[in-house]
Amino acid sequence: MKWILSLCALVLIAASPRLSDRDRAQHALDRLGFGARPGDVDRVLAVGVDRWIEQQLHPERIADAAVDARLAKYETLTWSNDDVMQKIAMPFYEARRARKAAGTAADATPMRMPREQRPQRIVAELSAQRILRAAESERQLNEVMVDFWMNHFNVFAGKNADRFLIASYERDTIRPRIWGRFEDLLLATAKSPAMLIYLDNARSRAGAINENYAREIMELHTLGVDGGYSQQDVTELARVFTGWSLTAPRSGKVDFVFRRALHDSGTKHVLGMTLANGGMDEGERMVRFLARQPATARHIATQLCQRLVADDPPPALVDRVAKRFLDTNGDLRATVKAVIADPEFWNPRNAHAKTKSPFEYAISAVRAAGASIDDPLPLARQLQQMGEGLYLSQPPTGYSDKAEAWVSTGGLMARLNFALALAANKLPGVHVDVSKLAVPDDLSAETRKTIEAKHADPVTTAGLILGSPEFQRQ
Repeated sequence: MKWILSLCALVLIAASPRLSDRDRAQHALDRLGFGARPGDVDRVLAVGVDRWIEQQLHPERIADAAVDARLAKYETLTWSNDDVMQKIAMPFYEARRARKAAGTAADATPMRMPREQRPQRIVAELSAQRILRAAESERQLNEVMVDFWMNHFNVFAGKNADRFLIASYERDTIRPRIWGRFEDLLLATAKSPAMLIYLDNARSRAGAINENYAREIMELHTLGVDGGYSQQDVTELARVFTGWSLTAPRSGKVDFVFRRALHDSGTKHVLGMTLANGGMDEGERMVRFLARQPATARHIATQLCQRLVADDPPPALVDRVAKRFLDTNGDLRATVKAVIADPEFWNPRNAHAKTKSPFEYAISAVRAAGASIDDPLPLARQLQQMGEGLYLSQPPTGYSDKAEAWVSTGGLMARLNFALALAANKLPGVHVDVSKLAVPDDLSAETRKTIEAKHADPVTTAGLILGSPEFQRQ
């Protein structure tokens, strides 16, 4: 019976409508990148869609010297955590102590510090590089996956010392591991100073445990909310992670450290496992155990399919991707490839069916208009106004990947205003030549009628196209 059903499924797939080669190229650029620049579709067709995808799956083989050169002026991107603490954090803490000693209220006139020592510099330069990489990098899929995993393992830059540690978190913890094994990425985030501060595990100790990280590693990072764990499992896992801490940020050095004296050495029972008389190895065992669970495979597969295929991906697709995750021991390159190679990814019903997040929307508009970015920070401020400030999601869930989070009258109006300002060259730091913008083939009759009714000049026409309902989708 099973083989008959499988055969029927294959027949239905073969008989279903297919995307044209040009539509396949556009779809690949939309989902595996941040949209097409003028001429990109033709370039992908010349290379071949499948070959372009294979190149994108191996970003280390793609030269990106132009972007690297542009990023060279952002000095903090190369600083270690210790560098940041010494050059920015310590002067900030000293200035704050001096102000307190002088009796100046914390909400009085802001501390006057040299621009290069202001804490905001870290997030500003980090935001600039994210925008430039997304808009200009040839490694488009790599940047999509960085966005995905930074959101999956969300850390809020406004939480205490995380404003200083967030750059290293992206550069040293996330980026080097997004094409490797999931459990290695998971363990690196567990030991990251930024995560230890964000979810309060640095303060968790025997007799005074903090359950935040234990809960989120199961609910958000691995098993999922329906992953089969209990509140007792959360409490016991929190005991496992006691002693996972860091050196004091205000000492001028910051790094992961296991403090055995703070570790609960008693017997713990977590998800059927018993741990006793161990140290840091207990936490490492649990991280690797969680990474290899079928529920984790399904949770990761669901989220990847939501990002790359549909807000509500077909269960059968999720099952196939989860199986690939398990069969390859959590190989993330193989898992992403399984999503892309699946017929569901190429099903016409899934093309132009997802609503872009503000980040995806703004970057795709810049790329579609062939814009040059002299200063990315005005774009970063626009993202905040549209509700997706970079590194500024406070809840550990990160930003939603579903349309319902972004489709509202106010949100769409903000996008239209952004599009009109971009097309009119009224967005500081960004220059657009609207003659490079091609009119999309899929504009609805209603959108075309709206544009015609405005008797619009080329600039206004470009703004209306970039702000149209069709351009909101990918």
